[in-house]
Amino acid sequence: MRRRLSVLIGFLLRRLFFSLTGVIYTILALVYWAILFPPQQGTPDFDNYFLIIGAFGAGMTFLVTLSLASRANEAANYPLVVRLPSRVEYLTAVLLSALLGAGLLQLLVAGLALFRGPAALWPQILEVPPVWISVNVLTAVLALHASDFVTAGWSRVYVFGILAIFLFGQSSGSNVAAWLGARLNSFSVQLVQQGWFDLANSFNRAANWLSNQGGAQLENLLGFLFWPFRAINEAVIRGYFDANQALAPAVLLLYATILFMLAADLFANKDLDFVE
Repeated sequence: MRRRLSVLIGFLLRRLFFSLTGVIYTILALVYWAILFPPQQGTPDFDNYFLIIGAFGAGMTFLVTLSLASRANEAANYPLVVRLPSRVEYLTAVLLSALLGAGLLQLLVAGLALFRGPAALWPQILEVPPVWISVNVLTAVLALHASDFVTAGWSRVYVFGILAIFLFGQSSGSNVAAWLGARLNSFSVQLVQQGWFDLANSFNRAANWLSNQGGAQLENLLGFLFWPFRAINEAVIRGYFDANQALAPAVLLLYATILFMLAADLFANKDLDFVE
């Protein structure tokens, strides 16, 4: 299995970097470094270095994964797929190739930014790989779900729709709670008119709770999914991770594992219709 994966990874990486797409991504990496880490100014703070290059790695991982998934979805790869014992090996090779390709570009920017870069202590340096790797892995898996290579039917609409609901809910929980409270209050009035007093009181209490406390509770509930990102951002800015924040990379990897299992199930059971 390792040998098959290594051959597939080498094949996909060669197709990426020995193509116009790979050249464009390399140029984008150099432009990103020249704009955000100009050599004549240097890199002032380690937290800027940490977050800005981490954001570059996530964005580049998403783009590289989409590119490799598109190439893996070509009909010329049918002979590769039919010779593999499992389709999941092919999917794993695409994921690992994307992580390696984007990781090389991220390391290129990180290395160039060290020129006149920030001073950092060893504890801070050791915090970098877990965060960058976990964010890149999660981004790569999300990119697989966004590609035609993995998606089956409306699967990507469901995945990204649920994420959008959580993202919208954590920032607009108060408005959503107020809207729900108004609807429940109107419904309780209708129940009173029909003589359902006990049920109307229950809905009225729920409406009052949503109007008074429900907004904050709803925001906390919907925002829990994005806690690892907030924890990493706060820890990097503060300069150290506490015991709870240190779990954030592991939680991101847990998210990525669940999403990859879903992607593997979709890809293994879908009818392959590669692009000519």
